[in-house]
Amino acid sequence: MNEHLGRALLIRARNAIAGQFGVPPAPEPDDPGLDRPGATFVTLTQQGQLRGCIGSLEAHRTLDVDVRSNARAAAFGDPRFAPLAADELARTRVEVSLLTPAAPIAFSDEDDAIRQLRPGIDGVILEWRGRRGTFLPQVWESLPERRRFFTHLKQKAGLSADFWAPDVKLFRYEVQKWQEPTTS
Repeated sequence: MNEHLGRALLIRARNAIAGQFGVPPAPEPDDPGLDRPGATFVTLTQQGQLRGCIGSLEAHRTLDVDVRSNARAAAFGDPRFAPLAADELARTRVEVSLLTPAAPIAFSDEDDAIRQLRPGIDGVILEWRGRRGTFLPQVWESLPERRRFFTHLKQKAGLSADFWAPDVKLFRYEVQKWQEPTTS
């Protein structure tokens, strides 16, 4: 895992958020990977609880631009949360996940699809007729059982827990992730 790239991404993510409050940016280390296309998710937590998470499933801009944009979106645009306030910044932990390209999963039915999921490894995208949901591999930590993970993913995509259709599409990806140290 490229720790230098991870540090560069974490600093850029925090600077993108802090800059919205007028906080001077921390020095940003360079890394050649920042200029290549990349897809990231930025996850914000406070005392271990989710505070925002937004990302890209496909690489459509440079990694530098992607991580900054997703950091601002996670802090100020996640519809599940109020925008981050300036007094929350110090107690907010930033995590950046760098996604591999998604690969389709071939399956014969729902049970076969569920059997193929790799807990703790796979990020999964579920698509069906314009609906889409994804869980990063980190979600396995709170939903370690395959069927339960899959049920919650369907609900995230706006489908019922018992929904299934033969034209459901599934994709898997993996991530490299980096986290800021835990704040006290």
